[in-house]
Amino acid sequence: MSDLRNHVAENQYRFSVDGEEVGLADYRVVGDEIHITHTEITPRLRGSGLGAQMVRAVLDSIRDETDYRVVPACGFVRDFLRRNPEYAQLQTRRATAH
Repeated sequence: MSDLRNHVAENQYRFSVDGEEVGLADYRVVGDEIHITHTEITPRLRGSGLGAQMVRAVLDSIRDETDYRVVPACGFVRDFLRRNPEYAQLQTRRATAH
């Protein structure tokens, strides 16, 4: 079972599987944008598909919990977005007025 937690004070999502922290995604909020600047999976688990699973969870969280526009500053996230067009709207959406 996987779990994603947003550590807002550290600008970092942390991804766990079966209680073990296995990945992270660093970000920076700039106005109405969230720049995903770095992603990382524990070295021994790289190539297992967990990176894509984590990025999907991060993007789902951003979509469901914020109105930020995603700026993929990390190459892995850029590639994920290219391969998964169902997330394309996250790069073009506009923040709603509160």
